[in-house]
Amino acid sequence: MSRIIRATPAHLGPIATLMATSPLLHRYRVTARGAKASLAEGMRERDVVLVAVDGDAVLGFAWVIVTRALDHAAYLRLLIVAQTHQSRGLGAALLARAEREARATRCRHFVLLVTKTNRRARSFYERQGYARVGDLAGFVRPGIAESLYLKSWRT
Repeated sequence: MSRIIRATPAHLGPIATLMATSPLLHRYRVTARGAKASLAEGMRERDVVLVAVDGDAVLGFAWVIVTRALDHAAYLRLLIVAQTHQSRGLGAALLARAEREARATRCRHFVLLVTKTNRRARSFYERQGYARVGDLAGFVRPGIAESLYLKSWRT
């Protein structure tokens, strides 16, 4: 039975491994070492990093950056579920928990980027109530277009 908790430094390695082995992140040239360094920095900066765990196993995670920018928005930097646990509701559960955490910090909006060609992820976020705002060519990495998604609520 999985549960969602706040990540601790002990989770950095398994999360970094999920990032480095994700087929979706290969085009961004993510390495385990770089992922671990980015995650450690995010945790030092008090980003919200949630993990779905079953015992000691990390099954997925959500990484959220809360900001006063963009009229108090939270940015979903990453949401990844291990391939062996996809399509079981874990991603939706992580996203719902991330949204609750953001709302608790008075965020009015939740924004995220999805690779424009990733139809599966785009469909997932649309089912969760996100609206596609537009596309950003080469925003994260040259040659890759991202779609910007937004979900707003009243605080």
